[in-house]
Amino acid sequence: MENTRPFKITPPEERWRPAPAQLSVEESPKLLPPLVAETRRLVHEWRTSGYPGASRTTLALIEYWFETEHRIPGTENYFQFYFAQREAFESIAYLYEVKQYRDKFNMIRLNAAGMVSHGMFDEDWARYVIKMATGTGKTKVLGLVLVWSYFHKLYEANSPLSANFLLISPNIIVLNRLLKDFRGLKYFFEDPFLPPDGYRDNNWTEDFQPSLHIQDEVGPISDRGNIFLTNIHRIYVGDEQKPSKEEMFLGMKVKPNADTGGNLDLGKLLRSDRLQDLVVLNDEAHHVHDKSLAWFQAIEAIYDRFTQRGVPGLRMQVDVSATPKHDDGAIFVQTIADYPLVEAINHNVVKIPVLPDEASRNRVKERDSNDFAERYRDHLQLGYVEWEKQYQVLKKHKTPLLFIMTMTTKEADEAKQFLETNYPLMRGKVLSIHTNKDGSISESKSAKNLAVLDELRQAADAVDSDDSPYRAVTSVMMLREGWDVRNVTTIVGLRPYSSKAKILPEQAIGRGLRKMFPLDVEENLVVVGTSGFIRFIEDLKDQGITFRKADLGRPGTRGLAPLIVEIDDHKTSEELHELDIPLPVLEPRIVRDYEQLSKLSIEGLSHPIATMQDFVGDVREIVFKNFHGEFSHLTELPDFVPNWRNVLQFHTDAILRSNRLFSGFDILYPKVEAFARHQLFGKTVDPLDNDVLVNLSNPGVQKIVHDVFNTAITRLVITDKQTTALQGYRSLLEARPVAKAFEPFVTSKKSVFNITLGDNDMEKGFAALCEDFPDVKAYAKNTLGQGGINFHVEYQNAKGGISRFYPDFLVKLTDNRTIYIAETKGRADADDRRKIIRLVKWCRDVNALQSDYRYEPLYVTWDDWVDYSNRATRFQHLIDTHYADTVALVPE
Repeated sequence: MENTRPFKITPPEERWRPAPAQLSVEESPKLLPPLVAETRRLVHEWRTSGYPGASRTTLALIEYWFETEHRIPGTENYFQFYFAQREAFESIAYLYEVKQYRDKFNMIRLNAAGMVSHGMFDEDWARYVIKMATGTGKTKVLGLVLVWSYFHKLYEANSPLSANFLLISPNIIVLNRLLKDFRGLKYFFEDPFLPPDGYRDNNWTEDFQPSLHIQDEVGPISDRGNIFLTNIHRIYVGDEQKPSKEEMFLGMKVKPNADTGGNLDLGKLLRSDRLQDLVVLNDEAHHVHDKSLAWFQAIEAIYDRFTQRGVPGLRMQVDVSATPKHDDGAIFVQTIADYPLVEAINHNVVKIPVLPDEASRNRVKERDSNDFAERYRDHLQLGYVEWEKQYQVLKKHKTPLLFIMTMTTKEADEAKQFLETNYPLMRGKVLSIHTNKDGSISESKSAKNLAVLDELRQAADAVDSDDSPYRAVTSVMMLREGWDVRNVTTIVGLRPYSSKAKILPEQAIGRGLRKMFPLDVEENLVVVGTSGFIRFIEDLKDQGITFRKADLGRPGTRGLAPLIVEIDDHKTSEELHELDIPLPVLEPRIVRDYEQLSKLSIEGLSHPIATMQDFVGDVREIVFKNFHGEFSHLTELPDFVPNWRNVLQFHTDAILRSNRLFSGFDILYPKVEAFARHQLFGKTVDPLDNDVLVNLSNPGVQKIVHDVFNTAITRLVITDKQTTALQGYRSLLEARPVAKAFEPFVTSKKSVFNITLGDNDMEKGFAALCEDFPDVKAYAKNTLGQGGINFHVEYQNAKGGISRFYPDFLVKLTDNRTIYIAETKGRADADDRRKIIRLVKWCRDVNALQSDYRYEPLYVTWDDWVDYSNRATRFQHLIDTHYADTVALVPE
């Protein structure tokens, strides 16, 4: 079943909060950012009110990103941004554009508890911090902000934003990860960041033309916008030579090749006069926690340079991090959005940490020895045993990784030697990474450091790939950022932890949180180590996390890994051929007949009458200043009033998209216009009237228009052709492996698959009976998901649209000719009768088109299952009980 929890709009009162006892003056700043609660409340009200005060560009992007279906090309699946990503962007857009909270004096208004003061903000510019757990898509938030700022600058008059961006990573590893996405700007085209050309009267895709500059490889500065992608070391103030007296008064000189390409000092460029404005985007931004640090000073130097020129050039700074915390654990006061680890775990967006239970911990001893491997032998062995159990489950599909954290690089090498010496599966498969004690890697240009960087870069790029040679990684700490791999399934911590170590428990397990499989598959991250390490990780319970406890290390037990449903390789090809069930592929019978759109009539459409609200426009005073900051002139800017045709074009396009109609604009637009002019408000209205135009853009009025036309189009366009054609057959053997959450299963002797899972006890019982019934030759559960059978029949749902019905089971009887399509239903829904009626028709269509097999429908309800399943000894007994009632739904 699809996991929808990460996408659901969640009101502020339903979000996680610390227990009342935790909200002391000392503990509250470590658990709940002080500005988040009020920001959530205000943004929620803004969203539910239809985003009043937002610009046209902001409204268009919010609607396209978050309220439009985005089908993934070549699939039946859809992309959707997480609600946490949506809330993060909306919080930035609301505070910056609508409330105009762009300095610390305004930001403290968001602190209802009065625990924030001006002195807690180090910066004098607009800075927003987004806190999101590792693996929940922080970089996509940066992408949303970048696209919004770019188009706001391009499409909005006097926009306070910028089309120039400085995207900063903390090290070369994170930079390489960003480069994979940003090179060629493919990141913005692969996911639905850019609306299609023509959407809301703008050519978004054509107009998105920023130049990408990587590190010091700065090309010509484009007036269409620029993205400077770099790690922080390239813009440190300390990298520059002391300016001459001339430069102190006249500014730093720009190299002559600044406009023509070549290698250019990026730090000097950003502090030069070449750029008029800039937005700073920080990835893994927990480093920006102290104004004495070089990271903060580098950004401050850019701000100071703009200020010296008399322009507010540093328009905005957005930081994203899973742990935007000071050394004492307090969350950055600038944090305005928070998606904590507890919510990400509950939403199944990341792996679930599993700790050893008390019995397991008591079996693991720290030995009295100066030899590292001997001292921690039990911990290393436990980590390996748990990893190997996972490996045996997943090895044909993924290579799980064991990660071991040590105190020193010498210990990391000894851990590697221990694994390769004692376990044949690890021989030549362990990567030892040498880092500093804090997990960072020096980026100085010494030959040794460059060699380490190159090794780590290659490993980081390849360790998740199917052909990676590595099965384990040993290192000092966990590499706080950059190693965002998905295949880490087991972590062994062999070092003491404390606040003095300047590391947080979520950082210690952070590199293992990213998931390997889709959202609906539950995955575990096994965490073992010293007693001090386990206690350190358990500190996360203060953040609401409830850990799973397991009896780890027991031989013969199954690894804590997802189940893999796949073709059973223990059966011979002859056996699999006998157990295969052919699936007919029919031409769809329920279709959209686009030609019927011309018959749509607005006469007699039933709808609520939209209420006309009086429009009172605000006049804003825009003050212009000259280069010296002196008053120049004042302009009055009235509220924007939309254009009649543009608004109706937007409605028409939205209606066509929601009905998956790819043409018909010329037919539909005149009908939408006539409806808006003569029927929508219960009277004929003047399209040039400002009140009419503004009301037509009201979300409530928009809903009336869309609902009326969606209903009318559905009734008119969707039709049953009454005919179909057989296009061929599919084989169950074409199904690829599918990962599923671990649960009790039926070992399948009569199926081409290794195991059979059921969504409930009724389905598991049905599978068990199929195994026992002597008249069943073969059966299969209709596995869903990427690579599964995904057998479906289209039908018209209760709302009039086209949906897909996925029957539960396929059953072939011992005559090798009769195949039953069975649906087991524990609890009925509004569409169940429609699904079964359509299934009966589908079977009759198939039987009329071919004679090799006989396909029959079977609908087994929960009540009948309870009454008869215990007495049934043959599948024929289920047929005798249910078949007549099933086919009776559709008279011959």
